Amino acid sequence: MKKKQSKKGTDNTQYKSVANFLFEVGILARTPRSGFHFLGTGDQTVAEHINRACYIAYMLALMDGQVDISRVLQMCLLHDISETRISDLNYVHQKYVERKESEAHKDITDSIPFGDHMFSLITEYEARESKESHIVKDADNLEWILALKEEVDTGNTRALEWIKPAIARLKTKPAQEIAKAVMSLDSNDWWFDKTSPWWVNRNKK
Repeated sequence: MKKKQSKKGTDNTQYKSVANFLFEVGILARTPRSGFHFLGTGDQTVAEHINRACYIAYMLALMDGQVDISRVLQMCLLHDISETRISDLNYVHQKYVERKESEAHKDITDSIPFGDHMFSLITEYEARESKESHIVKDADNLEWILALKEEVDTGNTRALEWIKPAIARLKTKPAQEIAKAVMSLDSNDWWFDKTSPWWVNRNKK
């Protein structure tokens, strides 16, 4: 006897909703981080910000050693998801514009099969009560600090003043220590050894 297929297996509605969600998150690669407009130099998309923030969150979670790394990464991946619909509103914008972020979160998560799980993660992040949520918020702020330091290193002195309140927002000890390290380095140090003859002759005689 032929096994009857489940309704879930024959109904492709869920796949269409997932596909639509994937189209939606693609807009983050074309959504600029608006703080750079006021800074005067630099540019970054929301997708670029999320990418590095996830690496930072992963490092912070490993350094902590007691948090749920999977939860941290999932939360970080979703922490700016509302910006597909409300765009990136910087601190100046937020003084004058009503940011219906919770409404955007609800509409996004209602549109996909796994929405309840995603909404739970977003709610946890916004509540800022769990250790995981504090790590993700620190990763969010550290990414901004790194981006600003890159602008400092190319000559934007204004960025140096912007870094101070961002550092003051950090909650966890590892994040605070990483911020100190960031400020002690040039953003080129990871690849540019000024003492190496490579940059003169590429080790050729």
